[in-house]
Amino acid sequence: MTSLAVPRAIAVFDIDGVLRDVGNSYRRALADTVEKFTGGQYRPTSEDIDELKSEGQWNNDWEGSQELVYRYFEAQGKSRDAIALNYDQIVEFFQQRYRGPNLKDPNQWTGYITQEPLLVDAAYFDGLTRDRIPWGFFSGATQGSARFVLERRLGLSDPVLIAMEDAPGKPDPTGLLAVVERLTEQHGLSANLPVIYAGDTVADMQTVVQAQANYAQRQWLGVGILPPHVVAGAAAYRDAYGDALKMAGAIAVVSGVTELTATVIHGLER
Repeated sequence: MTSLAVPRAIAVFDIDGVLRDVGNSYRRALADTVEKFTGGQYRPTSEDIDELKSEGQWNNDWEGSQELVYRYFEAQGKSRDAIALNYDQIVEFFQQRYRGPNLKDPNQWTGYITQEPLLVDAAYFDGLTRDRIPWGFFSGATQGSARFVLERRLGLSDPVLIAMEDAPGKPDPTGLLAVVERLTEQHGLSANLPVIYAGDTVADMQTVVQAQANYAQRQWLGVGILPPHVVAGAAAYRDAYGDALKMAGAIAVVSGVTELTATVIHGLER
């Protein structure tokens, strides 16, 4: 594609389920954690986790783990007040599975995170740059986890990133806005360029809807990305997942982030 003289859109990406397959890492750690804190009585299935996330408020997997533990015991007739859960212990157990057992060493990444297949390569982002589409990342992952994949595995150089520690959780649009502001300043962009946000959850799409409602001077467009476990599932499951993303605000749904080319991005602009 011929490079555009002036950027026409900004692209912002979620990370988990979009750039990396977390089916055997984050989601596995979540299932391990729920199983641990229910005394081995309940291990959520992939569908259970999808159902929870479809509610739009459980983008944080630590909180999602805790919520599923609560719901299991509630189904056994216990009230939440009677359930002795320590959130810090949930986080620690989860991180030991996901990041690795030595949490005190910030450079020690030996857990499930090392088993995450990448869904994109650096050439994809090189292509966006070539086609004059500035890009950045807004993720509910921690800074360490996000930069592990962006810098150490994809080889991106100091990308614009807002992660868990930097902004309220989705669907609050604060973090998305912060990425766009940084890119606008960094590249000297127009203040009214359309923004594409690519994510794989209902919360991601709700974030775009809230951004449009609160910052209407721009056009905010959500693109749903089907995560690998959904793409590999039955057609009815894929359709239902895609429909949920559209109901939450997605203007389009694709089966992988690399389908979101410059041509497709420009075709979404209204």
